Amino acid sequence: MTEHGAGLAESYRKRGFVVVPGLLEPDEIEVLRDEAVSVCRGDRGEIRGLVPADPDESDQDVINRTHIIQLPHKVSPVMFELLSHPAITGILQQIISPNVKCLHSILFLKGPGKPGQAWHQDEHYNPTRDRSLTGAWIALDEVTVENGCIWMIPGSHRPGVIWPNREHGDARFDEGYESFGFPFDEDDSMPVEMAAGDGVFFNGYLLHRSFPNHSGGSRRAIANHYMSAESMLPWDWDGRLPPTNDMRDIVMVCGTDPYAYKGTEDWLYAHRRGESEEDRHPDDVKTRIRS
Repeated sequence: MTEHGAGLAESYRKRGFVVVPGLLEPDEIEVLRDEAVSVCRGDRGEIRGLVPADPDESDQDVINRTHIIQLPHKVSPVMFELLSHPAITGILQQIISPNVKCLHSILFLKGPGKPGQAWHQDEHYNPTRDRSLTGAWIALDEVTVENGCIWMIPGSHRPGVIWPNREHGDARFDEGYESFGFPFDEDDSMPVEMAAGDGVFFNGYLLHRSFPNHSGGSRRAIANHYMSAESMLPWDWDGRLPPTNDMRDIVMVCGTDPYAYKGTEDWLYAHRRGESEEDRHPDDVKTRIRS
């Protein structure tokens, strides 16, 4: 067990999430903030759908116009190393399994006026189907109601049901879909406010959303998604890949991989949220690379 207490796993099981104060040290957060700027400037390599920053553009302007980068660990060594940070894996081994793999990462920049995300379950987008999917969401800035913190419905993961989705048409949220028809009262949701360096771990079936950033600053965060290494991953990367029962573009972060005999693949690429169809289906993604 970690220093965060023996009750952590039980709290996670009952509520579907657990907040861990001081998950990362201040100097580690400063490195990640700097790295976020480098990623958004295009200094770490190609990010599909992202226009590289002009040298005269300020760091804050670059952050404000970028909003969300999917899979930053594909271009950033710093964010790749974060996937298996001991403070993170120590929690994951309590709430998932001794053997854990990472399947996805997101860099949220959320500058002033940027929208939130409607009610959703991460399992809808990252199908594991074994109920082990866990998001590790790390605050790079102070996270408040004003600047668009996450709101969660405690216990909404327990049924293990993926609720239906529909287009929402709500300007407060990113374009896309919202979960609906769930038997939970939105009034029971609670904001998760955090200091920079705090982390929140939450189940892939947990209903959560966020509102726009009404502050004058950014609300930067990194969210990495993990699952049990004992389970296969039936994810076609939102239609980019052929159907599969075990997508192997994964990163083992702790323990052993029961499916190591399959090797790994290099399918995924870093991209900006809202990339064009041309960016979504490049010819090179059709070629499977094994290692």
